[in-house]
Amino acid sequence: MKEWKIQFSNVDNLYLDGDGKIDGRGSIWWQSCMKKSVYGISFDCKRRPGALHFNNCNGLQLKGLSHLNSPRAHISIKNCKDVIVSDLEISAPDESPNTDGIDISNSYNVQILQSIIGTGDDCVAINGGSSFINITGVVCGPGHVNVKNCTLTETQNGVRIKTFQGRSGYARKISFEQIVLSNARNPIIINQFYQDKGKLSKGIMKAGAIEITDVTYSDIRGTSANDQAIDLRCDNVVGCSNIVMRNIDITPGVDCPETYAVCNNAHGSATETQPRVPCLS
Repeated sequence: MKEWKIQFSNVDNLYLDGDGKIDGRGSIWWQSCMKKSVYGISFDCKRRPGALHFNNCNGLQLKGLSHLNSPRAHISIKNCKDVIVSDLEISAPDESPNTDGIDISNSYNVQILQSIIGTGDDCVAINGGSSFINITGVVCGPGHVNVKNCTLTETQNGVRIKTFQGRSGYARKISFEQIVLSNARNPIIINQFYQDKGKLSKGIMKAGAIEITDVTYSDIRGTSANDQAIDLRCDNVVGCSNIVMRNIDITPGVDCPETYAVCNNAHGSATETQPRVPCLS
């Protein structure tokens, strides 16, 4: 059984554009996953293929296609750099197991733009060895965004969620797991008041904010380049809810005497978290 239904390897400057549809017809595979044998997960579930895989394809552009009902992940991007993915629609039922929308691993400078993703697992999963990943204008749900097993070394920001002031909508079901920080600035930050530097409104605060909820940070360890290691800046009216932190240990890095957390109108829980986050009970 092939690991992927469609696979491209070692093809530079590949350009795929159109309004066609890739239907993985995954329902029969999902059924096998939902039926556990006496020995655990069925063999058919373990060997089900993903739909579309790119390996070592630099300069890849993928635009306009619809992806439906993959047996496993819909799109995988591995060992690639300078990738633009835009205007896609990816969908699978909420109960379909492990049907990630886009999986990224060991890749550099990947942009996911203006797409609609709703699956039974991660909308976008950013895995180890990846850097300079930009996700903009993506509608996610059902499903969630997962960033896992990444190392951030001397980055301007660590794990950051920023939403534009005065906009409406939501950012939810986002998780950051197993992150290693090495002298990173702003290791953990949520900013509901973000504005483009070129479009600042001269101190005028716009009404409204994008709702941020169901965000989990777990197993994040390392050093911070500045003393404000955790910064949760949430709108006074909309706020941030169900923010969960567990097993966080951020210590002072080079030229940083201490670390602390600041927060405004963020609600949730924190366990085994250093520095202490005062607004999370």
